[in-house]
Amino acid sequence: MKKIVVLSGAGISAESGISTFRDSGGLWEGHEVMDVASPEGWHRNPELVLDFYNQRRKQALSAIPNIGHTVLAELEQDFQVTIITQNVDNLHEKAGSSHVIHLHGELQKVRSTIDETLIYDLDGWELKLGDLCEKGSQLRPHIVWFGEMVPMMDAAIAETRRADAFIVVGTSLMVYPAAGLLSFVGNAIPKYIIDPKLPPLDHVPNLHTFPMPATVGLTTVCNKIKGDNLRKI
Repeated sequence: MKKIVVLSGAGISAESGISTFRDSGGLWEGHEVMDVASPEGWHRNPELVLDFYNQRRKQALSAIPNIGHTVLAELEQDFQVTIITQNVDNLHEKAGSSHVIHLHGELQKVRSTIDETLIYDLDGWELKLGDLCEKGSQLRPHIVWFGEMVPMMDAAIAETRRADAFIVVGTSLMVYPAAGLLSFVGNAIPKYIIDPKLPPLDHVPNLHTFPMPATVGLTTVCNKIKGDNLRKI
């Protein structure tokens, strides 16, 4: 069975009503990004950070997958599909995708501030000061903040190297190390890039670009991949 690897970004979730950092003037809901998405911001004002992610979590819980998420989930009927996402929501899982790697963490999980291996599913949307791990330390959002390592990057690279086709959707390929995954795709492997604001990619071999919203582009690309697969059988 052919393997499809997908790198998804904020653009696909935007069509489900989840706001993106890129389109909000460098602010997240009126906050400087380093105040709510960095270890320094956490140490300065953990209550602000907790409230910020509580609101994001509350929004994500009510969000519904769009057709872009759905067509990716449906690819599993004919292909082995791995989704590598920069998004922290669970819309891919809600749509039915079974193999999702979250590069930047997950909103619905929290972790210990003294032992990063202690990770818990959060029941509901609210994490408060005084909520402790089993070792007695404050719990924090299970999010990869600016300046922190991306622990799932090695797994993402391994999956990317095995791709028979590589789809990038809803990301401008400006955020590293995620954007660097494209360099691990073989030259002979078809690459489909879907985003209204595509960066210059003239150096990328076997590239197919779709400067359009995620839902429209994914419908087009997934139909093409399924059609190509049928013609080879």
